[in-house]
Amino acid sequence: MLPDADIRFVWRETGPVAADSGVLLIGATHTFDETPAPDVVLVPGGPGTVAAARDDALLGWLRAVRPGAAWTTSVCSGSVVLAAAGLLDGLRATSHWSTLPVLKTFGVTPVADERVVRAGDIVTAAGVSSGIDLGLWLAGQIAGDARARAIQLGIEYDPQPPYDSGHMSKASAATKAAATALLSRDLIRPAALKAGALLAWDRAIATARSRRKGR
Repeated sequence: MLPDADIRFVWRETGPVAADSGVLLIGATHTFDETPAPDVVLVPGGPGTVAAARDDALLGWLRAVRPGAAWTTSVCSGSVVLAAAGLLDGLRATSHWSTLPVLKTFGVTPVADERVVRAGDIVTAAGVSSGIDLGLWLAGQIAGDARARAIQLGIEYDPQPPYDSGHMSKASAATKAAATALLSRDLIRPAALKAGALLAWDRAIATARSRRKGR
């Protein structure tokens, strides 16, 4: 819906990439090397975030393309990957509520009460559904408010949720516990546990080294 937009799904190699469900396949259309100068970068989130936050090829590509990109963005826990790449140092950023504490370990100021947070040319969106808000905001920046409004109507984005528990400040204790339990199912998978432990170890080492330099 944006004029002359060339959308790429970028990864180390082209081909199908399985989503965390193991059912949905997403096709990587281009490699990192084939995409040296993107105008907009969008990092998604999900259960694979922790592993992605330790992927040297991905982190290196993000660092390399950021200076030339008009916008570097993330949705949901994708901001953890940006933080791991060192792109959020000292900045305000948001994420899914469950990963806001992780941002803090990277020296980021986590923002819990804004769906879209801009820090210069870096824009982060909160959990899942806020990706639509980010998309419309970017459309307005790129193609103007009129086009963004037309896109909003085109996708009929007029949220009127049947329940009012879409933010931690609104949810009951029981709902918070239930949501945490649902999300924890992904975190107890062996691969996720291993990735989480390794990322925590990485952060502990980085923190220790930083303190030693400051002496």
